[in-house]
Amino acid sequence: IPRLAALPLAPAAPRALAGASRRGFLKGVAVAGLAVGFITAKGTGTGLAATDPAAAGTVFNPFVEIDGAGRVTVVIKHLDKGQGIATGLATLVADELDAAAEQVTTRFAPADNEVYKNLFFGLQGTGGSTSLANSFVQYRTAAAAARAMLVEAAAKAWSVPASEVSIAGGRIVHGERSAGFGDLAAAAAGLEAPAEPTLKTPDQWVYIGKDFARVDVPVKSAGAPNTYGIDVHLDDMLVVTVIRPKKWGATVKSFDAAEALKVRGVVDVKSGPFGVAVFAEKTWPAIKARDLVTVEWDESAAETRGSDAIFAEYAELAKTPGAVANDGDAETALAGAASVVEAEYRFPYLAHAPMEPLNVTILVEPGKSARLWTGAQFQGVDQMVVGGILGLEPGQVAIDTLWAGGSFGRRAVYNSEYIAEAALVAKVWGKAQPLKIVWTREDDIKGGYYRPMFLHKVRAGLDAEGNPSGWEHRVVGQSIFTGTAMEAMVVKNGVDDASVEGIHDTTYAIPGLRVELHSPRVGVPVLWWRSVGHTHTAYVMETMIDALAVKAGKDPVDFRLALMKDDPRKAAVLKLAAEKAGWSTPPAEGRYRGVAVHKSFNTYVAEVAEITYADGEVKVEKVVCAVDCGIAVNPDNIRAQMEGGIGFGLGAILRNAVTLTDGEVDQANFDGYEPLRMSDMPQVEVHIVPSDEAPSGVGEPGVPPIGPAVANAVFKATGKHPRILPFTTGDFA
Repeated sequence: IPRLAALPLAPAAPRALAGASRRGFLKGVAVAGLAVGFITAKGTGTGLAATDPAAAGTVFNPFVEIDGAGRVTVVIKHLDKGQGIATGLATLVADELDAAAEQVTTRFAPADNEVYKNLFFGLQGTGGSTSLANSFVQYRTAAAAARAMLVEAAAKAWSVPASEVSIAGGRIVHGERSAGFGDLAAAAAGLEAPAEPTLKTPDQWVYIGKDFARVDVPVKSAGAPNTYGIDVHLDDMLVVTVIRPKKWGATVKSFDAAEALKVRGVVDVKSGPFGVAVFAEKTWPAIKARDLVTVEWDESAAETRGSDAIFAEYAELAKTPGAVANDGDAETALAGAASVVEAEYRFPYLAHAPMEPLNVTILVEPGKSARLWTGAQFQGVDQMVVGGILGLEPGQVAIDTLWAGGSFGRRAVYNSEYIAEAALVAKVWGKAQPLKIVWTREDDIKGGYYRPMFLHKVRAGLDAEGNPSGWEHRVVGQSIFTGTAMEAMVVKNGVDDASVEGIHDTTYAIPGLRVELHSPRVGVPVLWWRSVGHTHTAYVMETMIDALAVKAGKDPVDFRLALMKDDPRKAAVLKLAAEKAGWSTPPAEGRYRGVAVHKSFNTYVAEVAEITYADGEVKVEKVVCAVDCGIAVNPDNIRAQMEGGIGFGLGAILRNAVTLTDGEVDQANFDGYEPLRMSDMPQVEVHIVPSDEAPSGVGEPGVPPIGPAVANAVFKATGKHPRILPFTTGDFA
């Protein structure tokens, strides 16, 4: 029962990507993009219509601007929270425009669901590793249109055929004549945009698949004000801290702020649906005064159970049939199996814990407008939720998207929870004054919206030849989508796809696969976490596959390859990772290797982990990763995302957990929820599979394989399987 459960929810949902081939997707978007007004006659349509030069002489379309100095600005419709999407989109534009890399800059787009929507979601938003995939054709088309207009402007100015004009390195050339983009930008922007601009073929690419410098390094290195939301400072701004209930579902019964109001710099203390808010002139007084407010809570509707009690309920549910995701006849198959492996797995709640805690600065002109400054991830939802709370139309809500210091899913809340809280605080304040709502690290860790707790109960069988002969899999855990506006699209016949993805749609050829799901209601707010359901499903699938291989006396890589004859891309990444890791040769003495391979977000990743194990401590020494994400737009960024995903996932399996006692979170800061340290980070080697398939995501797919790869190496070292996470529990079966 989230604190803000009654707030308006998102009116639209992401479309499922499963089942569509990337080649088909690439062709489909190329056609569909133009059909929906991607590029139309000047001043019409909803996409790349050329803007009237009288209004803005350097704007070619909503995604590309060129000023008189020749500087190319790429308007970024997605949030860049460190994953490098701004660089990726700038790469696409620079390549199709034939711009010089040094003349390209970026800025974030305004909130506008129609113009800047995610083509997979139907509204503006970032998530699901879709940013580059949905933008690949769109941004290239925008740049190709601008390029054609520059060529046409040059042809007119020089009275030569357009076919004789070329562009390279940011210069427009015909014979001995040349001009910079800025020389012709105003004239070009006034021309009709081509209906179907010609895109480059891969052999013509200059930057795509090669190299392009990160566009965020200069701006972040400069330490400019208002780069991140946490840095925002406006004149006459008040800083707000909020006292939220320790138990979800509790509400304010009464509060006493007498001592808080004595703190110098404190302006007022008010209550609302969010809890109790302290308004102060600066951050420290707001935090100090908050600790002096006494609040009496009504906990009659609150969640009061601890983790152990919830797991006990899950274990009982796992003994009973659930909603059916796969209806294979596992019972018959297992009855005839030569041998059976049984296992139970437990996964704790996990916090997102981005380095930059949540924050929002909001300015409301009551009844007129609202403006927000934040690392907005779901601008399309945020706009509508804020408008609903303040009685404004979405168009009256402006959002200045800023760089974000991480998210891992936390900034993309289906009901815009922390954004909505800011709007509610502003509504209670009731004045046209900037308010900066800041979350401390403790607020963030205890603040809810976690990766759900899950329990898996699995029975898998082998036939006399050591091949899988049946698989019964029961999953118990909270549904992320039930109770949200996305439920109708994602939850089918009682099955939340996000709870069983990676199991029910496995590409392993497993006969008699039966997958069932229980989705109990628990009063702890949950949310997608980097790689969503794959965070736990890949772990179970890949460690069970390894256990079957061991039981059958077969090599884990060969065992897997025999099960993926119909999935050549998955087989290819596994073979590449195994080859580069030297799988066929024994590791050095005292080292142990484990392997895992998984497909998520249409990307295939295989990882081989090499560990040492001493005195009960696991040390991951090296990880060799192979990834097939279609066309590699920015290889260096892909490597960085694989490295980051490996580190993120590694921290979770080694020691991270959010636990509850009597409904309250036990952890509060990085001492109790410790991020991965540099000293824990292994050597990582990333190999990218060359591909002409459409690009898919890389922000999330590096996470799922690392846990099972390390766990499988631990089994080699100890003869035991880590099945209760994190590893610090020491509970190996």
